[in-house]
Amino acid sequence: MSVFADLVARLADLLQPLFHASATAVAIVLFTAFVRLLVHPLSRAAARGQRARIALQPKIAELRKKHAKNPEKLRKAMQELHTREEVSPLSGCLPSLCQLPAFFLLYHLFSNRTIGGEANELLTHRLFAAPLGDRWADALGAGGAFGAQGLVYVGLFVIVAGVAAFNFRRMKLMMAANAAGVPAVSDEQVPGMAASMGAVSKFMPFMSFFTLVTVAVMPLAAALYVVTSTTWSAVERAALYPLPSAGTAAGTSTAAAH
Repeated sequence: MSVFADLVARLADLLQPLFHASATAVAIVLFTAFVRLLVHPLSRAAARGQRARIALQPKIAELRKKHAKNPEKLRKAMQELHTREEVSPLSGCLPSLCQLPAFFLLYHLFSNRTIGGEANELLTHRLFAAPLGDRWADALGAGGAFGAQGLVYVGLFVIVAGVAAFNFRRMKLMMAANAAGVPAVSDEQVPGMAASMGAVSKFMPFMSFFTLVTVAVMPLAAALYVVTSTTWSAVERAALYPLPSAGTAAGTSTAAAH
């Protein structure tokens, strides 16, 4: 922990002439961008895996039809298909999992009052008027939602809400395109699957808005990490997962029907 604290402090010292009291906050943003840059190859691999899984949908539909009354055989057949085609259903989780250590380090760094037996000086650093170790509740108690500290959180909430709205729109468009191009799964083919997938599909577009809660309850430093990472993810996914055109979706639907 102390080594990580020294790295953040040294980076902040380098940025101090340009950003003054907010140098540590900028250091956190740059640190987050560096972590995301390191993880980017995994994100690209996950995108390739997603495209490969979409290409397998016609074969998966055939397996579902073939093993409609035997879920266990269907599970084994789908596992064999993914192994044979060298497609991992879990590849999309790797980028998120690899970011967790950096996030937890940052969270604990700005949650502990002491580091190595000494006072944690990083907690006194600020983003404008808001201390990096404080939470939104502290800002509300120090002047209200539109006080000097509260306005910092208002700015973060606006950014998160904008990114969430962007993700919401893209998710809805992608789900509509997938619905047009991928054969539906009925309860008769796989008992319970259609209902559960339908519930998840309705819930997924709203998940981006839960970041607002995260920003409100975490230390400001960790919230900065989340806001930066979420914004990076939105831009990255827009580049790696382009929305299919109407013609492509129609063509996929026609091919699946045959």
